Amino acid sequence: MEINKVKEKMTDLLSDVFDGATIMVGGFGEAGSPIELLHGLIDHGAKNLTIIANNAGNGNIGLGALIGQKQVKKVICSFPRSPKGITFAEQYNKGEIELEVVPQGTLAERIRAAGSGIPGFYTATAVGTPLAEGKEEKIFNGKKYILEEALHADFALIKAEVSDRYGNLFYNKTARNFNPIMSMAAKNTLVQAKKIVQPNFTNPEHVITPGIFVQKVIEIKEPIIETIAIEEGLTYP
Repeated sequence: MEINKVKEKMTDLLSDVFDGATIMVGGFGEAGSPIELLHGLIDHGAKNLTIIANNAGNGNIGLGALIGQKQVKKVICSFPRSPKGITFAEQYNKGEIELEVVPQGTLAERIRAAGSGIPGFYTATAVGTPLAEGKEEKIFNGKKYILEEALHADFALIKAEVSDRYGNLFYNKTARNFNPIMSMAAKNTLVQAKKIVQPNFTNPEHVITPGIFVQKVIEIKEPIIETIAIEEGLTYP
């Protein structure tokens, strides 16, 4: 049977997402942020979601819009106060959403560890701060470290530049950021790609995320650019 992970409809791509799911969202600011998948998730209607991302969204678009629709119960991120963030701050100040702040390097390593089968690791980052409270401590060579556990997810929403029907992914420069490690750390990786090509056009040396980590792909030829959309006042829905 021929493998083909490409879906024509967003509803088919997101059909397995359930209420209460933990979802990783790729991107660093707008670079590599899967705006269309997030809007599809709004339409899908799943609620009580835990989101793992670099930040808590900007404006009322993408992740910001998902939070604005009150479909998110908790955000695990490094930068909850984004420059143009609106919806998260409003809900957090009202006690309507939970937050777990994780230093950016620690966040990346917790995700990478999950994808690599590592249950946890020790780091000096956050030692002596409120972020270390309740965490196991250990001394190595006279220096204190805290234990950080791997971060797993039910789903990862990923933006790629190119995919083939097997789900082998190429990224556009810095849009790689969190996307490759999140693809490995989730049970189900759902991808929007700007272009889908035939496998014979895929150079194995250029593949960043092998298709074994990807479950579904949809082609979005002209993805929304977050900063331009916000400047133009675009909101969703």
